[in-house]
Amino acid sequence: MQTKIFERFNFIVFICGFSLITFGLIAIYSATFGNELVSGNFNKQLISAIIGIFIVLAIMYTPPKYIAMSSYVFYIIVLIMLAAVLMLGKKIKGQTSWFSIAGFGIQPSEFAKVATVLALAFFLSSKTQDADVTKPKDFFYAVGICLIPVALIMLQPDMGTTLVFLFFLLPVLYWAGMPNYIMFFIVAPVITAICAFLGTWYFVAAVLFIIAMMFVFKRNLLISVVLVSLTIASGLSVNMVYNRLQPYQQKRIVSMFNPESDPLGAGYNVIQSKIAIGSGGLTGKGFLQGTQTQLKYIPEQWTDFIFCMVGEEFGFAGSIAVVLLFFILIWQTIHIAYMCKNQFLSICCIGFATIFSFHILINLGMIMGIMPVIGIPLPFMSYGVSFLLSNLIMLGIILNAYRNRKDYV
Repeated sequence: MQTKIFERFNFIVFICGFSLITFGLIAIYSATFGNELVSGNFNKQLISAIIGIFIVLAIMYTPPKYIAMSSYVFYIIVLIMLAAVLMLGKKIKGQTSWFSIAGFGIQPSEFAKVATVLALAFFLSSKTQDADVTKPKDFFYAVGICLIPVALIMLQPDMGTTLVFLFFLLPVLYWAGMPNYIMFFIVAPVITAICAFLGTWYFVAAVLFIIAMMFVFKRNLLISVVLVSLTIASGLSVNMVYNRLQPYQQKRIVSMFNPESDPLGAGYNVIQSKIAIGSGGLTGKGFLQGTQTQLKYIPEQWTDFIFCMVGEEFGFAGSIAVVLLFFILIWQTIHIAYMCKNQFLSICCIGFATIFSFHILINLGMIMGIMPVIGIPLPFMSYGVSFLLSNLIMLGIILNAYRNRKDYV
């Protein structure tokens, strides 16, 4: 009996997910301690986590065919919510992204991530549609599934969430059968643009690398010329795009490389987060003993900068424990995707692993000052009812994929 339970239930994924939630609850309690304005955030997060346990178990035991069949319905409902929030939503810090319901903030864009992955997975795995991402029609149909919610989210506007969608699209298409050279064709201009922003020599090196890769892939001359032309054009257009950004966006990018350039503005949170993490030492200052956290030097730390509390009050040991939990969770999710014979669930797992990875890399990069501050929360840990519930829906589907990994349908 015990062996059968382990055969159908991935305790590693479950324990990693809820251990991270526990870390997050402790961190939120500490970050909001003594702040009457946000004292209810801990209780809201705790209630969401308790509800989330039942959501995870319900999704895990739902037959995969029902999850697949409801993908488009969920996707359409989310699109309606994204459109509705633009007209009826609550505007916070220049973004119209939330509904306020019974004191809880509901953010449709968080559920849109899950819905879009499900819709993509259903389209790419459907036997009736016989999708093939190497065909232009199916490729653009898949891209369209992703870009429709992106367009609505950009109207809010929410650049951070938009980037999440653009990031998970390529791994999902690759897992569904997109050839290596097409992936390279899409990614190359982006790499060149980043290198061009870093400096001329980086840009030249990127172009030379891309030319060399064309010989490796051995594509025809026309494709090679088009790709190299696109990469050069993307690199040369960087300054023009940068100049069109809003001043606050430019400051965030500049502060990524030099936080001290605006210590009281765009670079403030980064400077304070570095101080918080650096002062934690090996084992930290102790729960509720962090000076940066308890003296509220980091604004709204319970959201995007929640990891600072872990670094300050639990030190290097606590930080490494959190990072290891994330690593194990993502590794297990990719492993489940590899084992799962159900293509729909396999693609879902890759999409979710990519979403988690993007959030973790950008969030920790923001805190360490090597990424721009773009409002990307930390999975399972940052405060946010919608964010936590969307993470738990993904966790439930991952556990469902493990439970049904040997079944084709």
